[in-house]
Amino acid sequence: MLRTALAGLRAHRLRLLLTSLAIMLGVGFIAGTFVLNDTVQAGFDQRVTADAGKVDVAVLPAGPDGTIPREVLERVRALPGVTEAQGLIRASAPVLGKDGKAAGNLPTTALSVVRGPLDRTDVVSGTGPGTDDRAAVLDENTAKAEGFRIGDPITVLGPGQERHTFRLVGLIDTGVDQLLTYTGAVGFTPAVAQRMTGAKGYAEIDVAGTVSKQAVAAATGGVYTVKTGAELAEDLAAAAGVQSRMLTLGLLMFGVVAMMVAALVIYNTFNILVAQRTREMALLRCIGATRGQVFGSIVLESAVVGLLASALGLLIGYGLATLTLTVLGALDAPLPTDAAVSLTPLTIATGLAVGVVVTMGAALLPARSATRVPPIAALRSQPEEQTFRTGLARAGFTALFLVAGLGATVAGAFVLEPGEPALFAVMGGGTLTFLAVLILGPVLVRPLSALVGWLPRRLFGVPGRLAVDNSGRNPRRAATTTVALTIGVTLMTLITVVTASTRLTMTAKLDEQFPVDYLLASQERDSVIPRSVAEELRGRPELSSVGQIREVETRVAGKRLAVGTFSGGIDPFVTAGSMNGFGAGQVALDEATAERVGARLGGTVTMRTERAGTVSLKVVALLDGDQSSLPPVTVAEQPFESYFGAVPDSRVMVTIADGVPAGTARAVVDAAAAPYPTVLVSSSTEVRGQFDETLDMLLMIITGLLGLAILISLLGIANTLSLSVHERTRESALLRALGLSRPQLRRMLSVEALVLGLIGALVGVVLGVAFGWAAMRAMLNGALFSAPVGQIVLFVVLSGVAGVLAAVLPGRRAARASIVDSLATG
Repeated sequence: MLRTALAGLRAHRLRLLLTSLAIMLGVGFIAGTFVLNDTVQAGFDQRVTADAGKVDVAVLPAGPDGTIPREVLERVRALPGVTEAQGLIRASAPVLGKDGKAAGNLPTTALSVVRGPLDRTDVVSGTGPGTDDRAAVLDENTAKAEGFRIGDPITVLGPGQERHTFRLVGLIDTGVDQLLTYTGAVGFTPAVAQRMTGAKGYAEIDVAGTVSKQAVAAATGGVYTVKTGAELAEDLAAAAGVQSRMLTLGLLMFGVVAMMVAALVIYNTFNILVAQRTREMALLRCIGATRGQVFGSIVLESAVVGLLASALGLLIGYGLATLTLTVLGALDAPLPTDAAVSLTPLTIATGLAVGVVVTMGAALLPARSATRVPPIAALRSQPEEQTFRTGLARAGFTALFLVAGLGATVAGAFVLEPGEPALFAVMGGGTLTFLAVLILGPVLVRPLSALVGWLPRRLFGVPGRLAVDNSGRNPRRAATTTVALTIGVTLMTLITVVTASTRLTMTAKLDEQFPVDYLLASQERDSVIPRSVAEELRGRPELSSVGQIREVETRVAGKRLAVGTFSGGIDPFVTAGSMNGFGAGQVALDEATAERVGARLGGTVTMRTERAGTVSLKVVALLDGDQSSLPPVTVAEQPFESYFGAVPDSRVMVTIADGVPAGTARAVVDAAAAPYPTVLVSSSTEVRGQFDETLDMLLMIITGLLGLAILISLLGIANTLSLSVHERTRESALLRALGLSRPQLRRMLSVEALVLGLIGALVGVVLGVAFGWAAMRAMLNGALFSAPVGQIVLFVVLSGVAGVLAAVLPGRRAARASIVDSLATG
């Protein structure tokens, strides 16, 4: 039996290749993900080791915002065995771009660049500041974004917003530090860093020498966190690896989808192969093969296919990972892409195991069917046509999965509050519903074939009628063929609906939360905008309204919260109570804050103030936190002044007057904000444009990744058609003998593939639209539905076209076959 199975594989190399393609792509994607993760993680480890390997002991603040005073550094330096100890400064110091405005969306982080063995700054171009108090270094990304080159002057704001000019002497790589990746970094000598940030202490103390961790901990009084260099490296690697792990998990999700589609394709392939080899199995049984030997031969065949395909898939994965790293490097992605790409033993074992297990698992049911072939079947001249009946078991399981799936989906979309539990309920409901459709697939094929084939039946004459009849003749095979494509189209449609609905919902929310044309604010939304800016804008005829918001942080009901006031045309979005006659002794809270502090409408809350001590305020209104732009705790303007003094504005909201061109109004707003470099001007159009750009990029990436599942499913259709053509060799020859021409035979097979592709696409579209909408309701409160009809129609058309393309080679093969030889094969 072993020799027979291996001889069968050698005799049908094309069949072996077609069967292997799907699993090769699936394993390739998963292996590529592991290789990519291993390479990026190795890059992180290399950088972390080089970074923290210079440190023997590190002292860190106890809290995230804490600092370490200078006297602690002096005590550590005095310890026996300490050869070097340096305090590192890290705090905000905005760098101004060439336009005079603060660079980036967040204030640049200023660093102290120390000299000697504890220098952990990676200077990639130029030099460090050394002892030059007029020199500075900048991270590569900020320099590139703002157009700075070595030798250029750069302007940095001090703690009092005063401007200081430095000469750019070098560019640094922020390495694995994710915070610096987002904020950017500017480096000075330690003395200048302290002066530019106004830091009262150090963010970290690095120690070199033979001193122990316990001795350093004792010297610091046990108040601070003390770690060895190895522990520091481990923590840095863990923090940096979060981004890598999220990337890996995301890619693996698509890999699992690809493997699931590949498993369906392989199951269908082996199912058809077993049906075609009925006489072969029966003859083996006639000459003494047992059921176990027949079962074993099919399983052995699947193991060989799985092993060969998985080995090739590993090579494909290696290539995919190398290509991905090259693209990431070209795009300056914040990931280390310079480590050597390699296939680790774990990746090889995982890829081979996944491929072999999936292939053998997909072949088990067909192998079991092969054992049921009676020896008498060897006497039949033609294999028996498989018939399909809807049994009670199929109907029962379908009803069970459908009721459970729809129930979970309805609960997640309409009963539970939007959030993770609701989304998990919708995902679970979608999975169960898809299983119900999978079980019911053979029942749906005939009516769907008649529906989809109505037009082709009339357009393509006799070949069209034959094709539509053929597509529904073997419902089980047709359903299994189309389900792989259904998965791909379902996911593509779902992602498209979620993206379009998110865009529509967020645009509506932006219009509600950004009901103005321009917003003036600092990078950290601090109260730093002089009131004169709003007063100047209020007097301009180009603008119809100017609103002001001021904020401070203080304790309200024992919790530290933002307290503020407003003036000008700002809608507070009151959900309960009223702000008519809003004045002294009153407060408005947004709903989330009211719940957090345990306040209710008509109740009172206490608030600590700078000038009036602790005051008691009556809650007269509750605000919609999703729509209102007011601070979480809002008091009237005059009482706010009496509580906290003349606080500058934190935000100024500007609306253009009717008929004024946007460019003219923008020039007026920019001119008012120009003298203040940290006051940035943004518009709702810009915010919406950035959001749309991000969504478009995500959609493009996800579409590319799901394209793999689509490709595998199309290989499955091509494979099924090829095997089906082989199975129907005699039938095709009879049609040719009765007058069907070669072009008509090719047209018949193309229309059959078109119908199968459209069936899979239509089921996928229905499921994708329904569960895309349910997912939106589970994710966002007040979600709006949007289904881009053009894109969805394009998915259906492309599925049909892809099906036709998949039928080209099988159709050519069938048309070229000799009529006499084909009739003789029966």
